[in-house]
Amino acid sequence: MIRGRLTFSVMSQSSGSENPVEIPDVIPVLPLRNSVLFPGSIIPIDVGRRKSVKLIEDAIAKERPVIGILTQKDHRTEDPGKDDLYSVGCAARILKVIKLAKDNFSVILQGVSRFEVEDVEGNEPFLMVKVSPVPDPSATDVELDALVLNLRDAAKRVVKLMPELPKEAGALVDSVNEPGHLADLVTSNLDLEVNEKQDVLETFELNIRLRKVLQFLTRQLEVLKVRERINTQVQEEMGRNQREYVLRQQLKAIKEELGDLDDSGNDNDEFEEKIANAGMSEEAETVASKQLNRLKNMQPSSAEYTVTRTYLEWLVELPWKVSTEDHIDLDEVRRVLDEGHDGLDKVKRRIVEYMAVRKLKDDKKGPILCLAGPPGVGKTSLGRSIAKAIGRNFGRISLGGVRDEAEIRGHRRTYVGSLPGRVIQGIKKAGTNNPVFVLDEIDKLGNDFRGDPASALLEVLDPEQNATFSDHYLEVAFDLSKIMFIATANQLGPIPWALRDRLEIIEIPGYTRQEKKRIARKFLVPKQLEDHGLSSETVEITDEGLLEVIDSYTREAGVRNLEREIGSVCRGIAVKVAEGTSQPKEVVKSLQVQNYLGPTKFVSEMADRLSEPGVCTGLAWTPVGGDILFIEATKMAGKGKLTLTGQLGDVMKESVSAALSFIRSRSSQLGLGDGNFLEGVDLHVHVPAGATPKDGPSAGITMYTALVSLFTGIPVRADVAMTGEISLRGNVLQIGGLKEKLLAAHRAGIKRVIVPQRNMKDLIDVPEEVKSEIEIFGIKRMDEVLSLALTEPTDGLATLAREAALATAKENAMKPIAEA
Repeated sequence: MIRGRLTFSVMSQSSGSENPVEIPDVIPVLPLRNSVLFPGSIIPIDVGRRKSVKLIEDAIAKERPVIGILTQKDHRTEDPGKDDLYSVGCAARILKVIKLAKDNFSVILQGVSRFEVEDVEGNEPFLMVKVSPVPDPSATDVELDALVLNLRDAAKRVVKLMPELPKEAGALVDSVNEPGHLADLVTSNLDLEVNEKQDVLETFELNIRLRKVLQFLTRQLEVLKVRERINTQVQEEMGRNQREYVLRQQLKAIKEELGDLDDSGNDNDEFEEKIANAGMSEEAETVASKQLNRLKNMQPSSAEYTVTRTYLEWLVELPWKVSTEDHIDLDEVRRVLDEGHDGLDKVKRRIVEYMAVRKLKDDKKGPILCLAGPPGVGKTSLGRSIAKAIGRNFGRISLGGVRDEAEIRGHRRTYVGSLPGRVIQGIKKAGTNNPVFVLDEIDKLGNDFRGDPASALLEVLDPEQNATFSDHYLEVAFDLSKIMFIATANQLGPIPWALRDRLEIIEIPGYTRQEKKRIARKFLVPKQLEDHGLSSETVEITDEGLLEVIDSYTREAGVRNLEREIGSVCRGIAVKVAEGTSQPKEVVKSLQVQNYLGPTKFVSEMADRLSEPGVCTGLAWTPVGGDILFIEATKMAGKGKLTLTGQLGDVMKESVSAALSFIRSRSSQLGLGDGNFLEGVDLHVHVPAGATPKDGPSAGITMYTALVSLFTGIPVRADVAMTGEISLRGNVLQIGGLKEKLLAAHRAGIKRVIVPQRNMKDLIDVPEEVKSEIEIFGIKRMDEVLSLALTEPTDGLATLAREAALATAKENAMKPIAEA
């Protein structure tokens, strides 16, 4: 390597001067370690040996002193003699001497000319030798010129490959004209062994000397080329990870200087301790240990290091053996459940049953429940109350809109940024392996080209499989069997059959009017008062006010809108309090509710709708609870055309056709004459709320009653509603959603409800409040409805109804005999 310090003096410039340096025949010799001085070179040396110090002190006393420089054969020799030194050296002028300390000098020497030792003249006080100068020959030839050109060209290329050299280095090479001086200049600055430099010094023939130097320089040039090629390759291969490594090392150095560096050297030891204490399964512990061994052999800057470390963190942070102890006191469980929710007896009973079994058999697997019901009835919050009641942690994930199977089972680690699925994430967040885990909106799952998440849930929710649930990210089994899964849904229809088969479905109906009032009094009003900076001491919402909000401003199965309206009342009171215009205690009654909430949003349409024949009230089931349904029929002169409007589905249209066919088949019994009573008459059946699609068979009996009322001219009672599917044989068939429909009738103020006889068994689930305020009649034949629904049935209609009722009673009496 060429040295970075390039301060050269060329002999040809001084030799041709007016005062050339004269070399005495006998000169003192200064031994030099690990270096060779060439003519024309200027080097600094430190002098500390006794004889050397004496030589310098003696030399500086003279004018223009010249000394001899000989290189030691072995640098370890402290007091070298003639045999310890090379026989060819360089005469040097002393340019400057700096005394560093006692017996210690820094001396700057300039090489003058080669010399060869002839004899030793003395050893004390320092070595004196007789020398003969060896000047470079001045002759030249073509070969020598070619060697000079090659040497100069190679030297320039070396300079270009070494950016650390000063710009003047190339010009300095060009300024040297004499071949010997050029060879000495290059050799003195090449990174060669001492014996190689000494070999050049001892070569007096210029052609041979230049060949040797050119050989050394060519070797150096090849080394530099290879280094340059390697540097280029390294720079090209250095990507984001290498840059990140450099930055991290710099950041580490900065933190070390600031004393803010965390001791991360023990990460691997911490992982070993965490793996040992995590309580993993044997399979998981084997995988974790294998990954830890891989981690130890990785560079922190590599991408794989981060992936492996994140994977290990997930493994050691999962609650493999962390469990909470269940509350086995059944009375306490009941108290906590009642404290958090009003009603919902079926759900509470199921939880108490599970805890009773846990008391008798502590290894009982967790149940997998599905709470199905309209929005706002407390399905999600019930899961939190259950967790509190049985003393478990609570976890929840929302499945609404999830379309990717990996959301459930996780992404494989080959993907960038992969993570476990939502189930494992939720368990880690819950912190135990037996939490109450709510799968919210399970009926809102979707599917597309990324997979079917509902199918991925089959393993999660199967008690026979979830003990060995394998997430794609973890790729080891995790036990889900201790978890109490609670799914929530508004509709059961969208849930695939295979998934529904794994769920214990508990249907949660809407609340009654009195239940809503109790919930508002116990939960909603105190919560809204607190949220709006009010208190029960300054604000009182009476039962009258609450019922006004329930009846006139909400029409829902749950209590979500009820809470919003109570919040609106509280905001109105808060404005008064903030303005200083409120009473010492604001009492909210029916009138005040109207002042705060404005005109009523829902009014009873029963009187207007049922004031004429052909109008009948039915009951319908919707995803948000039950609702009442008005059927309107009218006739006009025409050609027997039937028109159906109101966005009716195919099934409901078929119900109208079946009802009309049955009426035509019994026209004489109904007092309508022969079957030609429809000649010259067009019929139009309409179901209001035309913007809402409607379908289903349960409005069949309502269609029949509305048409009979139209044809006979007898109105339907205003306080009657009905539901039931019909057949052409005149039978009333079983329907679903009876509880929700009865609750809707109760909310609408209906006093009499007619249902299929086969649905009477379902009344056990209907609240007593509803059954006590509504007359519920079960019918088996279509004709039975006439005497119960029409205001003033004719004698013929009454006879038909009695005959149908007798036939039904006779069948019921014969049923035990047939069964026997």
